[in-house]
Parts: sequence; structure tokens; C-alpha cells
Amino acid sequence: MNEEAVGKAVNRAIADGIAKREELFITTKVWVSNMKTEDTAYESVKTSLAKLGLDYVDLILLHQPMSDYFAAYRGITRAYKEGLVKAIGVSNFYPAILANLCENVEIIPAVNQVELHPFFQQENALATMKEYGIAPQAWGPLAEGKHGIFSHPVLSEIGTKYGKTAAQIALKWNTQRGVSILPKSVHVERMEQNIDIWDFALSDEDMQKIAELDLGHSEIVDHNSPEFVKALNGMKV
Repeated sequence: MNEEAVGKAVNRAIADGIAKREELFITTKVWVSNMKTEDTAYESVKTSLAKLGLDYVDLILLHQPMSDYFAAYRGITRAYKEGLVKAIGVSNFYPAILANLCENVEIIPAVNQVELHPFFQQENALATMKEYGIAPQAWGPLAEGKHGIFSHPVLSEIGTKYGKTAAQIALKWNTQRGVSILPKSVHVERMEQNIDIWDFALSDEDMQKIAELDLGHSEIVDHNSPEFVKALNGMKV
């Protein structure tokens, strides 16, 4: 949805000498409405490149395991073989669906981007990804602010020990599990804090305290809800 804006910023940064293309890692997704056939998914990649003003993206993801996701995966596989994308992956593919995909495709996804935070830890999903050599990536690593994560007593107490905020502890916990994170903020100060998590390591005891926060389900979105599925299938991007 923001490809044109991202493309303008990226190309301006390259033109101004602020960054080189090879220093940037650009990811985009194939939306559900473009996952009906191999061709629609493939053409979606080309459309994204045009909006971004780039020759390639570093990673392309299927947004959801909806519509004809096997056909769509063949489409992004074709884009990968043609050099339009450097890696292919999926998003919100939960264990059984991910395993079924992996057992029936030519190229295993490089990444599976799913909801992962202290209140929804998805150990089964991580185990399945590890089995197939897929890198886990967390969307919503701060639980979209739910459960008072920014002032949660357990996270705050641990943070005091390391001189970090509760949010920084939540992010560090995920990275220490081998999960890459995608925290979202429009505030520069918080962006800087989100980056400032590499000068310490959580103890095993602290990791266990956070493990005990797991609720075992999402309160952000129910991927098994028919209404949710209908809504996403009805959206055009």
C-alpha cells in the first residue's frame, strides 16, 4: 500500500548518496486479490517494482494463505528465477499450512512472517520453520500496544536491570530467540530505542520469565475467522 512512497524515499536516498542499493533490504508482498493465479501473482511483482522504481526487491512475500496460494507461490518462484526478487517467502502461514506448502513446492520459503510477541509466542510455528530451514520474522513484535506491553510489570522489571524500556526487552527477547523483528513507529525517539537493543543479552532466567507471559493465542487478529477471510478477499490493492 505504500510502495510508491517507499520507492520515492529509497531512490532519493540513493541519488543523494545517502545509501547504496546493495545496503538496503526491500521487502514487499503479493496481496490476496493478486493470488488467484500464477500469472496474477507474477504480474503483481512487476507492478510492485514499477511502483517502487526498482529493478528488483530483496524479498517478496505472499500476504496470507488464501485464494490459490500454491499458484501464487509458483508466480513468485518464476519472478525469483528471473531475478526480479532475491528471495521468496510467505506471511501468516501457520504450521500445518506451511508444512503442506513446503512438501509440495520446488523452492522452500526463505521467510515466514507471523505475529510473534511475548503474549503470543508460537513455539509450534517456530519449530516447523526450523524443521524446514525457514527464517521466522515477527510482525507486531510489540503486540500493537496491547496488554499494556509498554509498561508491563514483568518487562519493566527486567528492563530496569539492563537500563532498557519494556518495549526494548520485548524486542530483545524475540531477537534472542533468532527471530527478526519489524517494530512499527512514527516517532523518531522510539525508532532509535527500537534499534538500541544490541548492547546486552537477557539471562536465561529473564527469558523464562517472559516465556511465562504467553497466552497461546492472538488478540490482534483471528486468522480462522470467516469474517476476517471474507474481508481480506474483498480488499483490492
